[in-house]
Order: sequence, then C-alpha cells, then structure tokens
Amino acid sequence: MADKLKFALALILLAAGVAGFYFLGDQPMILRVLSVLAGLAAGSSVAWFTLPGQRFFAFGGEAWLETKKVAWPTRKETVQTTGIVFVFVLVMAIMLWVTDKGLEWVLYDLILGWKK
Repeated sequence: MADKLKFALALILLAAGVAGFYFLGDQPMILRVLSVLAGLAAGSSVAWFTLPGQRFFAFGGEAWLETKKVAWPTRKETVQTTGIVFVFVLVMAIMLWVTDKGLEWVLYDLILGWKK
C-alpha cells in the first residue's frame, strides 16, 4: 500500500511540473521548462523508492545496455535504404495513378459514355 501511495505522489509531482509549465505562461520559456524538469526529477526521485519504480529504472538500464549491442547501419547503408524506399514509394504512386486513370477511363468513357 505504501508503494501505491508513493507512486501516486510521484505522478502528482510530475503532473504539478507539467501544470507549472502552463501556469507560468507569462514567464520566460526557460522557467517553464525548468518547472517540467523539476516535476520530473521530483517524481522520479519519489518513484525510485517504490518497487515498481526500481523495476522500471532497472528495465531502463537493461534497455540501454541492449542498445549498445545493436549493430547500427552505417551512414552509407542508411542513405541507400532510404533511397530504395523513396524509389519504391514513387513507383507505387505512379502505378496507383495509372491504375486509377485506367479505371476512370474504362468506367466513365467506355461503360457509361460520359466524355469529359
């Protein structure tokens, strides 16, 4: 039960930080952002002392370690893959346009006889 109360308090602190962002609407942006960051820090520190919070932070640490194991593509591979996707989308767009115009011609000109 204590963990639930602590976790609820952490969520309230986070919500207070976000509410502070909107409450300080007339203030400089740096103060508004600091309000959100303070709420996030306060909520995180309270959540740290709960069992679900500790499991969450442990999960985050494990996820960070897993990202280090990933074989990320090189810049050249990324550009090539992006180019292939772009060309594929362009070809598909042309094919769909040709199909649409073909069906339009068959339906309106040949079947219905509605000449434009």
